[in-house]
Amino acid sequence: MGFVDTTRAWARRIKRDAMTLWFARSHPATPWYAKAMGGFVVAYALSPIDLIPDFIPVLGYVDDVILLPILIWLTVRMLPPEVLAESRQKAEQWMMEQGSKPRSLGGAVAIVLIWVVVGAMISTWAVPALGR
Repeated sequence: MGFVDTTRAWARRIKRDAMTLWFARSHPATPWYAKAMGGFVVAYALSPIDLIPDFIPVLGYVDDVILLPILIWLTVRMLPPEVLAESRQKAEQWMMEQGSKPRSLGGAVAIVLIWVVVGAMISTWAVPALGR
């Protein structure tokens, strides 16, 4: 198995596990802390808007290649084995039937709100500093 095949398999597992968290967040046996973390990770993973836009050189892909897989891995580890197995099965079935992941409007709204808050904080700091 070459580098390209290994990378594709890894990316497919990440996509599957993001979908796994989507199903696990509504499972009654999922602990509250895993639901909370899973809700955040799913909203971000399925959001059509990135926290760090991809057009920013190098940093734009850091969240997609490093941050998101780590968050998914940590959250999957919080799930009870039976919830993980059932949710993975549902995720596999969804991916075979739908062929694409769903979009998260809530995740997109959250990302936009983060950017608005960061922009407000920077302008609050920068405007007085420029006036000196």
